[in-house]
Amino acid sequence: MAYTFTQRLTLAIVPRLTALLIRVVGATLRYEDVFAQGYGEPVRGDLIPGPTVYAFWHRSLLTCAHRFQGRGIAIMISRSFDGELIARTVELLGFRAVRGSSSRGGTAGLREMVVAYKSGHRCAFTADGPRGPAMVAQPGPVQLAQLVEAPWVGAFYAIPISAWELESWDRFLIPKPFSRVVMTWPKHIPASEATLPRVQQALDEAVAMAEAVR
Repeated sequence: MAYTFTQRLTLAIVPRLTALLIRVVGATLRYEDVFAQGYGEPVRGDLIPGPTVYAFWHRSLLTCAHRFQGRGIAIMISRSFDGELIARTVELLGFRAVRGSSSRGGTAGLREMVVAYKSGHRCAFTADGPRGPAMVAQPGPVQLAQLVEAPWVGAFYAIPISAWELESWDRFLIPKPFSRVVMTWPKHIPASEATLPRVQQALDEAVAMAEAVR
């Protein structure tokens, strides 16, 4: 993609500043993990080791970028200018940005996610990205799980109790310093049940769990 001079300048400056702010503000956040009854995984309070497939909502992206930094998590990012800003930012935070989406470069992006999974990476999708509708799951996580024969698909939700909510399509959340962050973890979806409606159900459950304790 060809960028204008202004866009190139923005790409050179904004991701570095954003990554720095995420680290600074993130260091003040307090995380509270809430697990569904019978969650049953031996690792508590974090994503379990890869390879894995996870789904979460786009509005939680900034908070998750801090919580899971430095783990080499592969995450699919749109091939748009805004997507490039996000991709460069999360790469500075130790993620593996895979370019592609349901609207642009989806097939190539999914192939790269397969490679990442088979290399042992955790793989994550903003299930309603890159442009929504908000909180309506797209098929990416299910497609990847089927291609790699993953044993399950995981879902989670992160909501800062004190945050700025943008007037964007996803009601993007920017946590305020020193906020408590509730992270909810419904039970994993077994491979035999890994369908788009089931992923939607798990993500909806994660939101409901957060609303119940915030």
